[in-house]
Amino acid sequence: MGIGEEIGREVLGWEGVEGRDHRFGGVEFRVRGHEIGHLHGDRLADLPFPVKVREELVAAGKAAEHHVMPETGWVSYRIRGEEDVAGALELFRLNYERLTSRKGGKAS
Repeated sequence: MGIGEEIGREVLGWEGVEGRDHRFGGVEFRVRGHEIGHLHGDRLADLPFPVKVREELVAAGKAAEHHVMPETGWVSYRIRGEEDVAGALELFRLNYERLTSRKGGKAS
């Protein structure tokens, strides 16, 4: 199993998460109709956050500005090997919890 498959299997095991093909390749993960992020194979994860959260993640070294849209809330996380799986899962979990813990269980 590849690293992307390993990460995908974990994320798809979380309640309410669905996977589908991403429009730019790879697999996209969604919860309650909102994307929590997507994987480009075994090498890159992209995740959408509010700009303030993106700034905090980048400042802490947990993610990089998005490789194509650096001024947005999107972050990119490079996956170089097995040692990066935990960091990718941490970002997916952060976004999952952000979108599922809102009042009334609704993501906006």
